[in-house]
Amino acid sequence: MINDTPAWKALAEHAAEIKSTHLRELLADDARNSAMRTEQQGIYLDFSRQNATSKTLDLLFELAETAELKKKLQAIASGEHALRHESVAKAAAEGRNLRFLANVDPVDVARATSGLNPEETLVVVVSKTFTTAETMLNARTLRKWLVDDLTKKGSSEADSVSKHMVAASSAVPLVQEFGIDRANIFGFWDWVGGRYSVTSAVGILPLALQYGFDISEKFLAGAHAMDKHLLETPLRNNLPVIMGLLGVWNSSFLGHSSRALLPYSQALLRFAAHIQQVDMESNGKRVTLEGVDLPFQAGEVNFGEPGTNGQHSFYQLIHQGRVVPCDFLGFCESQNPVQLAGEPVSNHDELMSNFFAQPDALARGKSIEDLKTEGVSEKLQNHKLFPGNRPSISLLFKKLDAYSTGQLLALYEHRTVVQGAIWGINSFDQWGVELGKVLAKQVRTQLNASRTENAPVKGFNSATTSMLEAYLAYKA
Repeated sequence: MINDTPAWKALAEHAAEIKSTHLRELLADDARNSAMRTEQQGIYLDFSRQNATSKTLDLLFELAETAELKKKLQAIASGEHALRHESVAKAAAEGRNLRFLANVDPVDVARATSGLNPEETLVVVVSKTFTTAETMLNARTLRKWLVDDLTKKGSSEADSVSKHMVAASSAVPLVQEFGIDRANIFGFWDWVGGRYSVTSAVGILPLALQYGFDISEKFLAGAHAMDKHLLETPLRNNLPVIMGLLGVWNSSFLGHSSRALLPYSQALLRFAAHIQQVDMESNGKRVTLEGVDLPFQAGEVNFGEPGTNGQHSFYQLIHQGRVVPCDFLGFCESQNPVQLAGEPVSNHDELMSNFFAQPDALARGKSIEDLKTEGVSEKLQNHKLFPGNRPSISLLFKKLDAYSTGQLLALYEHRTVVQGAIWGINSFDQWGVELGKVLAKQVRTQLNASRTENAPVKGFNSATTSMLEAYLAYKA
């Protein structure tokens, strides 16, 4: 197992040394800082604000060799067995009225269909197996929404479905049984997992419908460029490899179990939510590929918001509470430049001022000595103390467009796979979602029986039984 190797043990010993060294001290070394930044694929990566030295990097790359990282990545690329999409749409240019529906909550269905004309609406059902309970309930709900309206206007039920619904799925017979025309089924390989499917028909179909093939091709080109970068660039200059190794370092050796994703672009509003699924569903595992219990924890809790919104919500905790490694994402060019007369900087420069300031604030902090120099009263000094020593990386892109969005999503997919390869886990299964589905089916059966036959609640533990009875007893 990887934790039994000399490379892992050397890193564990080194981590004990690093924990006593503050980032203020590390950042005073200009030669070190210079070695911890690289520009690849038009993306500037600065990881000098990590609790790491050149020795750390050497040991991490030794760990990568021990884990046969390059061999594993090549195996994946050659096809050996081994949410998301709103982030793409938000980042692109204006187009048709594109809406996403994933939550089975009927309030979300109402939100998604509000103000839409069924005669002018195309529903794209995205489901690999065409059996996922929540997805199919939403699909049936939207089918009824279409049929109820269109049959009143002379359309047949079959035409209402076949002319207004298409699917991205690998389960062709089930899609046809649902009523969708065979010509309107956009297939993809059944081994493509949902969280990795953004460059398949799952992501490209709605993207192409909304923005056309030119935008879609640029998005795919960006993702492909990052694929090539992963496979062809030496590990020490390889963006997803560097980020993945630092993720392992922070999680497995420094004990940081979460990560904040902080894009300084409102267009990436849903980026953190997308990466939550990519990373947490992939690497939230407890056993190795061989099914042996891991002697360490794998995976991190991912969360985030666009700056500067996050600064007024959870940055307080990041600065003065728990240590949360951060990924800062910034862009040189705004999608919507605004420069007001009389203002010292443009709106985008104001945004980016925070992008550049926050990593330093987290790394350096503010000491008691700084506060004394500022004349802060002794009573408030401890309250205003910023410990610093909070690690982060900064990614600077030239602009956010279809190409760079493809790069960005592929970069984070690859970083996730790199971490999984180091840990020796399967980043492509998701057995953890199964148990909840099974139990929900049991509850669904009970609710149906209680609603239609007044059947008593049974077969559950006392806590669930009591709550189900309270739920069923409610009368609107």
